[in-house]
Amino acid sequence: MLKVISAKDYIEQVSKRNVSIYLQKQDKVEEILKEVIEKGDLALYKYAKEFDGVKDDNFSLKVSKDEIERAFKNINNDIRSIIDEAYDNITIYHRKEKEESWHFTRNGAFLGQLLNPIEKIGAYIPGGKGIYPSTVLMNCVPAQIAGVNEIYIASPPNEIGLIDPSIIYAASLCGVKDIFKVGGAGAIAAFAYGTETVPKVYKIVGPGNLFVTTAKKLVYGDVDIDMIAGPSEIMILTDELTNIDYLTYDLFSQSEHSEDASSIILVSNNETANNIINSVKKKVVKSKRRDILTKSLTNNGMIVIYNSLDEAYNVINEYAPEHLEILIDIDFAELSLKIKNVGSIFLGAFTPEPVGDYFAGSNHSLPTGGTAKFFSPLGVYDFQKRTSIIKYSKELFEKDYKKIASFAEYEGFFEHANSVKIRFNEPIN
Repeated sequence: MLKVISAKDYIEQVSKRNVSIYLQKQDKVEEILKEVIEKGDLALYKYAKEFDGVKDDNFSLKVSKDEIERAFKNINNDIRSIIDEAYDNITIYHRKEKEESWHFTRNGAFLGQLLNPIEKIGAYIPGGKGIYPSTVLMNCVPAQIAGVNEIYIASPPNEIGLIDPSIIYAASLCGVKDIFKVGGAGAIAAFAYGTETVPKVYKIVGPGNLFVTTAKKLVYGDVDIDMIAGPSEIMILTDELTNIDYLTYDLFSQSEHSEDASSIILVSNNETANNIINSVKKKVVKSKRRDILTKSLTNNGMIVIYNSLDEAYNVINEYAPEHLEILIDIDFAELSLKIKNVGSIFLGAFTPEPVGDYFAGSNHSLPTGGTAKFFSPLGVYDFQKRTSIIKYSKELFEKDYKKIASFAEYEGFFEHANSVKIRFNEPIN
């Protein structure tokens, strides 16, 4: 079930990764985008029946006030309380990320930067194999803190055309303006281009399946997106002292997301690798998610044997995992110097990945597929845009204008130079 490979061979394998997998769905997604642009709501109703299995002919695309009221009455009180506390933790963490406008004066120049929230965003909340109120919080709390005026979410409905009460409740905490019962690539198209019911937004965030990810990739440029998010990943750094029972269930915690999820363990010797394989085989047959786990671990489960910690760090930085659990005793100073490309790090035996997924406060919308080399976790900064400000005094302009004009002329932009020279009655080109 779990393949075993050397660190050297695995690095070579990982270095050949690319995004060609997204091209497999591109033709179908392009059809969906085109149909939503041309037919608007009619296309969304069609997809609700075709892809989401909605059987109610009277279902509406937007969650109504009555549905919101029913959700508040029907939500499990224990889950409601947990969502409240998670919301507080996530809010406290993300308030630290908020950036403010700044300015300074230097030699007669007033320079600065204005920070303003993006005005309208759409958050996609997946359905399918799970219910994700945590994803509502992770995508919408940072937008709320940034000051986004219009926050919308889209999520696939169930077969009777309803959204789970926990989704609606979490959305209410985050100040979401409207909730749309729309799934898949159709939801991304609706947010990107607008329909009669769904407004066009300026940025789309949130994870999804291959169709959703491909759609986000295709609409980028017409609208901003957060990141290209693929299947879930976990990498676990272990040694011979690691508690294998802990490790096994940590492995399962991400493998249960989907058949495409990747679970990679870094171990220091073959004996530990064999013990892990035996533990996985023994425990997977007892799991309620046995079928998904078996397929996921068979398709993408890997044990990588490293000869030194430096070699392990090389694997981590090349793979750039979404989640990295470190179950060995390691000095934080060394970790901060050696590990560069990771979405989120979980340190110690009592910080399994679900702590970050649900409750600690850090964001669980993380870069996957190696994109942690250049993407960051979703944060408040993703919902703020920057505008630069410049004001020169006459004295500074007089001091610098000839250098500015010369720079422009060197690049061949003579009208740039002329716009500077004219202010001092210099001959223009």
